[in-house]
Amino acid sequence: MTSTSANVCLEKVSKSYGKTVVLHEVNLTIKAGEFFVMLGPSGSGKSTTLRILAGLEEVSSGRVFMDEVDVTSKEPGERDVAMVFQSYALYPHMTVAQNIGFPLKMVKKSKAEIAQKVKEAAEKVEISHLLQRTPGQLSGGQQQRVALARAIIRQPKLFLLDEPLSNLDAKLRLDMRLELHKLQKSLDTTTVYVTHDQEEAMTLADRIAIFMDGKIVQIGTPREIFVTPATAAVAGFIGTPPMNLLPGNWSGTSVNVNGCHMQVSDETNKSCPVILGVRPNDISIVQDGIPVMVERVEDLGDSTITSFRDAQGTLIKMKKESESTVNEGESVTLGFNPKDAHLFDASSGNRI
Repeated sequence: MTSTSANVCLEKVSKSYGKTVVLHEVNLTIKAGEFFVMLGPSGSGKSTTLRILAGLEEVSSGRVFMDEVDVTSKEPGERDVAMVFQSYALYPHMTVAQNIGFPLKMVKKSKAEIAQKVKEAAEKVEISHLLQRTPGQLSGGQQQRVALARAIIRQPKLFLLDEPLSNLDAKLRLDMRLELHKLQKSLDTTTVYVTHDQEEAMTLADRIAIFMDGKIVQIGTPREIFVTPATAAVAGFIGTPPMNLLPGNWSGTSVNVNGCHMQVSDETNKSCPVILGVRPNDISIVQDGIPVMVERVEDLGDSTITSFRDAQGTLIKMKKESESTVNEGESVTLGFNPKDAHLFDASSGNRI
C-alpha cells in the first residue's frame, strides 16, 4: 500500500430514514489502490453507501474502517477523502485556478505551495490552459476536469465519485472514462465510483459491487459478474442487451419452455421450476427450437439486434455481428448451445 491509498471496510452497515430501511447490513472490503465501482439501479443504496464513506451520512448501525481505523464517528474533514458529485459545485465567481486551490486555501497552505499544487493538478487533468477562466466560460467536460483537479489536489487516501459523468454527452462520457482510468492509475489512490450505467462500470472497474434494494447481491470482477451472475436480477441488469430470462421447468437434462424441451445440461436428477437465462450473443435461429415472432430488427452497422416475442409474450433478444436474415413479422424458432445456458431458482432467483 502506498501513502496515498487506503483500504476500506464496511462491517454490517445499515441506514434507515425513520421506518424506511435503505441499507441492510452491508459488508464490503475495498483494497488499497483499487478502482471499485458500486453499480445498481436508482434507489438501490449505492449513493447512500458512498456518502457514508465520505462521512456525509451517519450509519444507523454497523462500522466503517479506513486502514483498520474505525472512522464511523469521524467528520468528513477527519477522513482524508475527496468527493466529486454529479453536479460539479464549482464557485462561479472564482477562476479555475482559485476553484482548484480552494481546499488548500482552507487549510492555510502558503500561496506558493497552492500555486505549485494547482499547476500539478491541472496538468494531470489537462486543463493548464484554462486556469484564468471562470466556470461559466467552460464546457461541461472542462468543468468536470476542474472538479476532478480540485478533488485530487489534496492527495486524499480515498477518492469518491458519485455519477460524475452523467451530465456529459455520450461521446464525452466515453472520452472521460479513459481519462478517469488513466488518472486513477497515475494517482494510485483508492477510488470508489458510483454509477447506474453498467457499461461504464464494466469498462472502469477492477471490481464491482452490485446493489439492489439496499443490499449487495454480488461482488466480483466485470468478467466474473458477466459470466456467472449470482442472481436472475443481476443477469437481467448486466449486458448490452442484458440476458434473456425465460420461465420454465427443469426436468432431467432439459428445460421445458412453452412446451419446447431445450437441453441445458447433463444433469439427470433435477426437477423444479427455473428461470432459464441465455445471453443475446448465444441465441441463434435454428430448425427446431422455441417458436417466436420477429418483432424488431435494429441494424447497428457493426452488429444487428433482433427482438422476438414468444407465445407467452416474453421478449427475447438476439445479437449478431452479421446482417439480419429475417424480417419483422416473420415466424422462426430459436435455440442455443447447452453450455451457454444459465439456470436460476424460480422462487429465490439465485443461480443454480
